[in-house]
Amino acid sequence: MTSVTTTCRDLAELLPVAQTACRLLFQECFKAGIKNIFITETYRSQERQNYLYAQGRTRSGQIVTWTLDSNHKSRLAWDIAVSPPHSLYDVNTLNRVGAIARKLGITWGGDWVGSIDRPHFEVKANWKMPTGYKLEGKINIPTNSKGQVQLIVEDKLKEEIKVAQIWNPGSPAMKTETENFIAQAVKDGTIQESHLKDLQNGTMTTDRLIGLYITIQQRRGK
Repeated sequence: MTSVTTTCRDLAELLPVAQTACRLLFQECFKAGIKNIFITETYRSQERQNYLYAQGRTRSGQIVTWTLDSNHKSRLAWDIAVSPPHSLYDVNTLNRVGAIARKLGITWGGDWVGSIDRPHFEVKANWKMPTGYKLEGKINIPTNSKGQVQLIVEDKLKEEIKVAQIWNPGSPAMKTETENFIAQAVKDGTIQESHLKDLQNGTMTTDRLIGLYITIQQRRGK
């Protein structure tokens, strides 16, 4: 069970429609020259929403949310921030992202009246990609301030796959132990089953596996 104090930044935890919308938004931001943004939160449980709502009210701290009923818990919303040297919630950058979101039919919290929430974006469950747009390649969406948004088109994607170091332990025992570790994390609900399938299909890179291990340990509070 994930702690209410733990932030989920995994895009895979959103519904497929929201995943597509988020990827499209980051793609169009990249094409507009906005590469210094990253995901700060995707799915949020009701328990975590309650915890955040209490901040600045029944618990010390600054108010960070205005509702107990957020689309984060419906897996249809995500929050972003801006990397240094800009401030975390640089208004100019978020306004530019918000303008792009409007064109894509994505709701931007900066357009809300009363409770403005510029880092927040969400879609309805029936959102459709606007005419004239498509996902043009693999879009790398950072989940911390150290990364940069990247768009890898088909030719570069093929090249990247060739260069990427596919995890190959060489030892059957190590392979089995790793699969069991990932399978248990899936069973616990810590990560999505797609990660296990990629490992079993031989498409898991070493870097991704290391990152996955760190994510699992963090979510388990270790």
